[in-house]
Amino acid sequence: MEKKTLYLIIFAFAAIYIIWGSTYLFIKIGLTELPPFSLAGMRFTAAGIIIIFIHLLIGKKWNLTKNMIRNSVFAGFLFLTYGNGGVSWAMQYVDSSFAALIISAQPLILLILLWLLERKPILPKSWVGVALGFLGIYLLVTQNELVSTSSQWIGVAVIISCLFAWGYGSIFISKAELPPSYFLNSGIQMLSGGISMLIIGQIFGEDIPLLSSISPGVWSSLAFLIFFGSILAFTSFNFLLKHVSPEKVSTSTYVNPVIAMILGWLVLDELITFQSVAAAIILLMGVYFINFNKYRRIGIEETP
Repeated sequence: MEKKTLYLIIFAFAAIYIIWGSTYLFIKIGLTELPPFSLAGMRFTAAGIIIIFIHLLIGKKWNLTKNMIRNSVFAGFLFLTYGNGGVSWAMQYVDSSFAALIISAQPLILLILLWLLERKPILPKSWVGVALGFLGIYLLVTQNELVSTSSQWIGVAVIISCLFAWGYGSIFISKAELPPSYFLNSGIQMLSGGISMLIIGQIFGEDIPLLSSISPGVWSSLAFLIFFGSILAFTSFNFLLKHVSPEKVSTSTYVNPVIAMILGWLVLDELITFQSVAAAIILLMGVYFINFNKYRRIGIEETP
């Protein structure tokens, strides 16, 4: 592997580890004044337009086929329209740190999807991870302090369904014919996903407040989500999916929930219970066992 590629991989991992752990906080702040699909739609539409404009500005060749565009749009639906839009909707009812902890189970869902769709065998240590993952989720969602109303339970179910969308999207994008430019690929996904979320928001009757009435704090959160959470982190995510295995990319869930829990507690005064901490430890142990030393055993190429 070239040193340049290795350095880019390290930078990309740092971006998805740190920035995505912070996005839960900024989504929660944005939801105080903006409805969920409109917030997510504004975020990704703006990010997609900026990326495509930069691509045009620097004079890069497009080299796109219909199949590439179709695959990017489909990936945008899985990752953004359903995945991110669903999580944004659910976070109206659940805490940001709670949502991040549920999402930390993504490697578990991905492992199950690889087993179901590609017949990838699950190793004995991975089965331990599966058991720990389900135990962690059980401990997390059986807390009356955090999940008691029907809307909160629906929020939990929606987030879990988003994990399946992300998992399938990770498998799909690792093999699909996509634009040769990771930057442009991200732009197409964001623009198509963002526009579709704005349309869904209107179908659901979301009311977008006057732009002049939006507070500076929400504007700052939206700016962070656009430039860091979307352009930088999501481009890094797409880059990694083409250079390392989907399971390795999913290890960002080791770090993201910890950052989300700390920020939610510090900034939003969200409740952190002993049971949540125990669930987080068990979930992350499950993620460790799922990813431990399995790459060469199941035939998935590991990039150092």
